[in-house]
Amino acid sequence: MVLRPMLLLFVLGTLGAAACSDTPNLPPKRKSATDPAVSPLTCVPNLDGKIVASELAAAIGTPVHYTVNPSGTTRTVDLEGTTNKDGTHNWKLAADFADDQSLVITPALAKDQWYASSFPADAFVTAFDAAGKTDSIGELNDTGLLLLGLASHQQNPPEGKTLLIYTAPITVLKFPITPGEMFVSEGQIVNGTARGLPYAGMDTYEVSVDAMGNLDLPSYLFAQVHRVRTKVTVQPAVGAAVTQLQTSFFAECFGEVARATSAAGETNTDFSSAMELRRLGF
Repeated sequence: MVLRPMLLLFVLGTLGAAACSDTPNLPPKRKSATDPAVSPLTCVPNLDGKIVASELAAAIGTPVHYTVNPSGTTRTVDLEGTTNKDGTHNWKLAADFADDQSLVITPALAKDQWYASSFPADAFVTAFDAAGKTDSIGELNDTGLLLLGLASHQQNPPEGKTLLIYTAPITVLKFPITPGEMFVSEGQIVNGTARGLPYAGMDTYEVSVDAMGNLDLPSYLFAQVHRVRTKVTVQPAVGAAVTQLQTSFFAECFGEVARATSAAGETNTDFSSAMELRRLGF
């Protein structure tokens, strides 16, 4: 831009007057903008082919959202999956069902429940059934995930109180979780109460971690999930034994991301009809 001589003198004079002013109109000094402090993640998957205790800790008070089929219905599942040429396993449980229901699991502490005196102070609680009527009481240490017992969520529910304590905990998972792990764990119940009636029995868990691969869910796509197969045999002191199969998929830092449970008496480990299909997501 070219200024005419008179206009140039006017501009210079104006600037000079501002420079000589005793009260210059300067902008205030302001602090640099910042964002709220971001807390570091407590667990970040490192995809090292195994799951250790610190990658499976229960987040007390944190709701975890699952979808589950309605009671009395079944879901067709493919638990065998496919295998790539490089040996990588793939499972697809991503079908969206219009009648799926929301299931929110919020881990809590056993010490805050009515049955607190029956379990260690560091034991945690999750819902055992989809309706949330029965609690599963567990404990986590460096060697494994333990099942200590079961209890009715309410102390005196309409169907009767339940309090089942294993004389020795059942090992549900051993750490580190890696393909090839196999074990059997037994737990005995004496002087128990099931729906208000006396109960005694023996539960046997046969667990195998037999594969690792990719899992496709409606809301997530996971790499390096571990397939864990569990056969549970419940032998009451009075009555016939009942067996049930369960296939779970575990991921680092997320825990159990999917679960398919068979009908009682199923013998095929790759069962295609699930009495319950539970998947992480909305």
